[in-house]
Amino acid sequence: MLTAPQVRRWAKKEPNRHAALQMLAIACALEDMSRADAARVVRIERQSLCDAIKRFNAEGLAGLYDHPKGHRRLALSEGEEAALIARILRGPGPENGEPSSWTLPDLCRFIEERFGKHMYPQSMSRVVRRLGLSWQKTRPVHPQRDATAVEAFEKGGFCRP
Repeated sequence: MLTAPQVRRWAKKEPNRHAALQMLAIACALEDMSRADAARVVRIERQSLCDAIKRFNAEGLAGLYDHPKGHRRLALSEGEEAALIARILRGPGPENGEPSSWTLPDLCRFIEERFGKHMYPQSMSRVVRRLGLSWQKTRPVHPQRDATAVEAFEKGGFCRP
């Protein structure tokens, strides 16, 4: 068991302010100060000090640090994400009644029609970024362009045939 001076030394070296304040309050409590007075000295709530003391008794100084929080469940499963990636990379088909380029609301409609899950465009933006896809669109290409004219232009000149 640690003594009050040892806990104070740890608190002095501690870079985490929240943990250091809890250590100081525990050191005060170890010196037979009431919990209310010990909490008041370091300006934390008495209930916070009581919780810190319980964690300190159970885990030692390691119990005073914040534990990592859990993450929210992903909106799309791996299979659904794979289908979304395939759909985006395949590109839209204006000849099938689809838009000429994908927008976030279009992708949200696709997810709702295909998987029955409602998503907002901002959430879809996060999904697209997390999947490593770019926001940039490819330059449009006319379906009836002349490849020889493009090649001649890239060489530095263009002559009408």
